[in-house]
Amino acid sequence: MTQLVEREKSIAQALHWLTQQLGDTPYSICGGLAAIAYGSQRDLNDIDLFVSEADFAPLVNQLQPYVSKPAQRYQGEGWDLEYVQLIYAGIKIEVGNPKDAFILNASTHKWQPLNVVFSALSKVYLYGNELSVMNKQDLIDYKNVLQREVDIDDVRAIKAAEGKQCQTT
Repeated sequence: MTQLVEREKSIAQALHWLTQQLGDTPYSICGGLAAIAYGSQRDLNDIDLFVSEADFAPLVNQLQPYVSKPAQRYQGEGWDLEYVQLIYAGIKIEVGNPKDAFILNASTHKWQPLNVVFSALSKVYLYGNELSVMNKQDLIDYKNVLQREVDIDDVRAIKAAEGKQCQTT
């Protein structure tokens, strides 16, 4: 139990630091943290987010002391995109560049563009921080395309949470 509390404190600390580093830079939290924002109860593996193409390189330069995986194009696990991996407070943070970002459609086995919409974000309060999170339907749509086990579980949890909200209102 103590490890879980310490992990949550580290996540809160990393998010606080990250939002300070981002300042006024628009960003979109996606992945597991976004799923948690909409009702998933799973453990958080890392913090995933996108910043605009114009903001990506300056942010990478600013955060250079925390880089654990250099900014470059990576392909795997259903993703084909440029990103940088950071470590802060023991938490892995992956910042993606939306330019030419693709996800693998599990049904067609073809790569399709991942469109990150910075104008359609939700403000959510998580781990003691106000965050800009990918729109719920956009998150469900991209998780339905990827269809990894974790994505299927997240979509189920998000829909179950929606059902609970409808019952209580």
